[in-house]
Amino acid sequence: MSGASRQLALFLCGCYVVALGVHATEPRVADHHEAEHYMAAVYEHQSILTPDPLAVMSRKQALQLMNQNLDIYEQQVMIAAQKGVQIIVFPEDGIHGFNFTRTSVYPFLDFMPSPRLVRWNPCLEPHRFTDTEVLQRLSCMAIKGDMFLVANLGTKQPCHSNDPGCPNDRRYQFNTNVVFSNNGTLVDRYRKHNLYFEAAFDTPVEVDHIIFDTPFAGKFGIFTCFDILFFDPAIRLLRDSEVKHVVYPTAWMNQLPLLAAIQIQRAFAIAFGINLLAANIHHSSLGMTGSGIHSPLKSFWHHDMEDSRGHLLIAQVAKNPLGLTGTETATDKMDPSHSKFLELLAGDPYCEKDAQEVHCDGATKGDMNAAPTFHSEMMYDNFTLVPVWGKEGYLRVCANGLCCYLLYRRPTLSNELYALGVFDGLHTVHGTYYVQACALVKCGGLGFDTCGQEITEATGRFEFHLWGNFSTSYIFPLLLTSGMTLETPDQFGWESDHSFLRKRGLSSGLVTAALYGRLYERD
Repeated sequence: MSGASRQLALFLCGCYVVALGVHATEPRVADHHEAEHYMAAVYEHQSILTPDPLAVMSRKQALQLMNQNLDIYEQQVMIAAQKGVQIIVFPEDGIHGFNFTRTSVYPFLDFMPSPRLVRWNPCLEPHRFTDTEVLQRLSCMAIKGDMFLVANLGTKQPCHSNDPGCPNDRRYQFNTNVVFSNNGTLVDRYRKHNLYFEAAFDTPVEVDHIIFDTPFAGKFGIFTCFDILFFDPAIRLLRDSEVKHVVYPTAWMNQLPLLAAIQIQRAFAIAFGINLLAANIHHSSLGMTGSGIHSPLKSFWHHDMEDSRGHLLIAQVAKNPLGLTGTETATDKMDPSHSKFLELLAGDPYCEKDAQEVHCDGATKGDMNAAPTFHSEMMYDNFTLVPVWGKEGYLRVCANGLCCYLLYRRPTLSNELYALGVFDGLHTVHGTYYVQACALVKCGGLGFDTCGQEITEATGRFEFHLWGNFSTSYIFPLLLTSGMTLETPDQFGWESDHSFLRKRGLSSGLVTAALYGRLYERD
């Protein structure tokens, strides 16, 4: 089943529109909620790419290619306008493409004045600055659609030899998000800080912490793609308690079992209790798909590795999202499995935390299932795992200072291997950052060496509590089921200095349930 079809089947509140060769899904609008909601859209764009990103072309040739992508953007804006959309987000690299050198990307770059220093409406003042054709078109789109518009493009900024950071070619080149208001004014810009092997672009000398205001939903934060895994700017932005919404252009290559695009998007929304409007680029041959409009309690998403067309996603979004943390009810407290979880936490003698570190001994509880420990590569990291056997059980696995625990029950057994894994260390492939992770995953086959492989289909159903003695407060809950379906945890939070995730009643087989922790200070 395609991502779009799954979504409609799951939420039962969309309509399917075929217009101008693209799909659009839209939740049903409840008029009496209009004062408490706004309408948002994200567009997953299959960009038209230059045949050879290493070849240097003229500015005219670059504009011809970019205008083809901008024509599609404009079509989406007009479709969204008919649905009352107030803000639309387009993906990273959607206008110009990717895999350039510093020289070959130059014809694709617009000049970018600082919105903090210059108030400018590119559509109404097109001749104020040269080399701003892309900005002009985006500004005019925002006016035509009467909506805020967020897009990503390459920009350039001249610099002088007395600037110690100035590159040899006397210009900075940035991967830039821009925000336009519904009257076409350039509201702000964000220059990507955590570049992902992007030799064509420079890292800004100072981190941009950009928050912009809207008349329909208050404050929005903004960052790009790989930024979501780092403290600056993503986490620092959300220290402002008035930021309830984030716009997020991305060009994300999916990596299962822990970092598919929609997985980390939804986990971020849950972890911080915010709305995340995420627009990914669509190139399925490169594993690039997965966009969504995510809140802590519900998501509308698109993930499709088969259809080659772009996808417009429209949803009604709460202005003040309700968080998932602290949602325990009296029924939850009376539930035997939750009582057992609390009992195990209260009596756990295995891991003792002092001011410096965590010590775990090798004893086992009387009712803890005996299972062999093994190692397997997951996400290029050496995880320590134990197999999850039988219809119910209680497991523990430790590495370094982190101990992960699983209390589980399975309605029926399937002919599949699942494992509980732990990793506590520095991730060093495709980026360097410190991770603590507890993960319940379906393995690729029945052998231990298949645990950690990328799979998308599963039949095993679980009711479970997953928890760990993390030494960071920055934990992202990942919950993914068969067919790239997102699930909402029943509970996610802290109990007795342990982060925990709880779920009953999965809609389909479990692919991944994980607590993904980041220790930013150890990067």
